[in-house]
Amino acid sequence: MSNDRAGTIHLATINRAGTLSRLAGVARVDWCRMLRTVPRRFATLNTRHYAVAATVVVAVAAGILLVMGRVPICRCGYVKLWHGVVLSSETSQHLSDWYTFSHVIHGFAFYGLLWLAARRWPVGARLVAALLLESSWEVFENTSFVINRYREVTISLDYFGDSVVNSVADIVAMAVGFLLAARLSVRAVVGLTVAMELFVGAMIRDNLTLNILMLLSPLESIRRWQMGG
Repeated sequence: MSNDRAGTIHLATINRAGTLSRLAGVARVDWCRMLRTVPRRFATLNTRHYAVAATVVVAVAAGILLVMGRVPICRCGYVKLWHGVVLSSETSQHLSDWYTFSHVIHGFAFYGLLWLAARRWPVGARLVAALLLESSWEVFENTSFVINRYREVTISLDYFGDSVVNSVADIVAMAVGFLLAARLSVRAVVGLTVAMELFVGAMIRDNLTLNILMLLSPLESIRRWQMGG
């Protein structure tokens, strides 16, 4: 290769790298500008606006779940405030159960995540964002892909998806966790998370940590232990 051609290629490489660097710089500037200007847009909103937005998010999620074919309430024909039998077809069908604690912890986690990513946003705006995240998970969780995954690798052999009333209650539980995290110290939130995980784990041999582990990287030894082996 001649020196002229090598020099041309070198210059083209430098120019391309410079262009990419400038584009990345523009993207960073735009992202930072957006984070600075968004709080100004929230300035005209009040608690009522956030309450309406939160209600709309939950209502839309419930509507999507109904369109997906989820049952409105338990097929047993009634709604209970609490259902404590894990290995049954009524788990995730009523207003609350052992997995409600996991959704409260979701609220803790979403508060921390949004505090890091959008701490300048008002708490109401961050709550609406957390509701969007939790509602998206509830919809995804009730797809055939996730339902079958639960049945294949966890102890949820009788799991056929949540009822809509249970999904809505789970979203509300997340909101409770979020609002608690907004008022409590970091130490208190961490302490509550550990306490709930240990308590639920001791009571039913399952919790949020084990649930995530078994969904992503199932271990047969843990599954046998959860089944009482």
